[in-house]
Amino acid sequence: MEPQGGLLRAQLARKTGCNLETIRYYEKVGLLPAPPRSANGYRVYSPELVQRLQFILRARDLGYAMEEIRSLLSLTDTGAQTCGEVMMRTRSHLDDVRRHISDLQKIENTLAITLSKCTGGDVPECPVLDALQFPMP
Repeated sequence: MEPQGGLLRAQLARKTGCNLETIRYYEKVGLLPAPPRSANGYRVYSPELVQRLQFILRARDLGYAMEEIRSLLSLTDTGAQTCGEVMMRTRSHLDDVRRHISDLQKIENTLAITLSKCTGGDVPECPVLDALQFPMP
């Protein structure tokens, strides 16, 4: 049963694929405003809150941090967004993503080199453990 004018939290969770606890968390940290309650006390989520939650989830999928999402939402909430402002923030986020990719590629390379030196035999010496204790040149 769908309450007049909106969805219950469990329905919102099913519709968006978001965990109930995650919805509660987003309300607690202020990314989702507290929804109004029905006459029987149930929280009723409007279609706008469904869209807002989908925005948050997509932003999380794209690696945006909570504060970055809060900042983007604040732009849209106040109507102060400009494409230029959003572009600047997205460019900064893309730079961060690229730095993370570079770091992960270095980690991958180090692990691959270390693993290639490992025999996997029944001996106490292990290049993987050595690499963790002593940085590779």
